[in-house]
Amino acid sequence: MNFCHKVFRWLPLLVLAVCIGCGSEDKPDVKTDILKKSPFKSITDSIARFPDMPGMYLDRAVRLSQHNQLELATADFRKAWQLSQDENVALEYVSNLLMVNKVEEAMSVLKEGAQKFPENTEFNRRLGEIYAETDNTQAALKQFDDIIAKEPGNFEAWYDKGHLLAKLKDTNGAITALEQSFALQPVSYTGIALANLHIGRKDKRALAICNYLIARDSAEIQTDAVFTKGVFYAETGDRKKALEQFEECIRRDWKLTDAYIEKGIIFYQQQQLDTALSTFNLSVTVSNTNPDGYFWIGRCYEAMNNNEKAIENYQRALSLDRTFMEAAERIKRLRNS
Repeated sequence: MNFCHKVFRWLPLLVLAVCIGCGSEDKPDVKTDILKKSPFKSITDSIARFPDMPGMYLDRAVRLSQHNQLELATADFRKAWQLSQDENVALEYVSNLLMVNKVEEAMSVLKEGAQKFPENTEFNRRLGEIYAETDNTQAALKQFDDIIAKEPGNFEAWYDKGHLLAKLKDTNGAITALEQSFALQPVSYTGIALANLHIGRKDKRALAICNYLIARDSAEIQTDAVFTKGVFYAETGDRKKALEQFEECIRRDWKLTDAYIEKGIIFYQQQQLDTALSTFNLSVTVSNTNPDGYFWIGRCYEAMNNNEKAIENYQRALSLDRTFMEAAERIKRLRNS
């Protein structure tokens, strides 16, 4: 959601709207005019006849959202909430507000909902998520802790707390919270997050979690646990087993770019540069927008003393990700050598 970068994006739009409005008094409101056309006309006519029925505003808001008219939907969600004072409507309204970057208004609705419906901890959890995204970590932790105090079995609150603690580099606290979440509800995303923390410590408990998730996938279509298992083996030096896991990932999903890259890194580390280069080239064939693939192609060419090709691929990586500082540094170093 990246709220902290988007909260004030409405300011230039407001200025633009004022400027346009100065010379367009006689022009119809194109956006509002949409409501008078299919597929919104029938429900708009019904609202005109029965303007105090919240369900109609909600139905039109949902329909507008389905047609990517999120800004127009906001007014209908707001009206539906004002008329109904229904907690589920409030939460739908909040989701819409976040999608149109009206974070302050979303927080206001969540705070109001938390007061009106103290038994519904979803208001607190969503508020905590926003605090976490906007780097108000103490306020976020308070929300999650308050939920856990009320509902010790709320696995989502435990997960959110663990995710935030991991972001704060409190690995012990994060592991404790995620273990609690996983014990309550062993969903894949919690298990993967927990396994990655264990991998950081080269702890074999990561393998146990991955094996559990893999065993549950009888259709053999999921890749997250297999990939994470491969990362564990790579981090602990068992390259043969790591390659087996990455190959299995590619068998399950040939478009999984990260599996090609991790596989190529192992070949690179083993000084099998031709094989590594071939693997990285496959990664950019699968996805030509992944900067890591081009970066590692550059690393291969640099190791082969082909600086021209190395710089060319570092530049491609940097063009896809302007924050890729290692690519920029290698370009500078090779040009100065």
